[in-house]
Amino acid sequence: MRTNLITRAGYLQLQQELDQLWRVDRRETTEKVAWAASLGDRSENADYKYNKQKLRQIDKRIRFLRKRLEDLKIVDYAPQQEGKVFFGAQVTIENDAGDTRTFRIVGPDEIYGRNDVISIDAPMARACLGKAVDDEVAVPTPTGIKQWYVVAIHYLDSTA
Repeated sequence: MRTNLITRAGYLQLQQELDQLWRVDRRETTEKVAWAASLGDRSENADYKYNKQKLRQIDKRIRFLRKRLEDLKIVDYAPQQEGKVFFGAQVTIENDAGDTRTFRIVGPDEIYGRNDVISIDAPMARACLGKAVDDEVAVPTPTGIKQWYVVAIHYLDSTA
């Protein structure tokens, strides 16, 4: 399952990646391919093969981003969300052993390379939705249901 929700900051980041790929990376790689091709025999030309493969990867990512950006729905903070856990919330939870976790609930396209966020599709995020401070959260795990308690809920600036 992949939810088509994204924060405004996440959407802008994907747009910047697309812009970088299209305007800079693709242009540079295309020039390298043309240069390598001008050297002659392409069958044994490592520069040509490598940059041609890189160009295919860039084009694939560009196609994916263009399609994905069309499908995504930006979710901005609304004052009526205050006090409960919804998309975009930064949540702190604690279990009976005193272990705490703090994370922000974001779209699945925003989680890569970060450890301070979780996808709205994650069981932990789904279990937290609609909860308020001091509410119990039952999270299904492979080893059984784990109990957590909501300690704090904050909403960040929509451009954060």
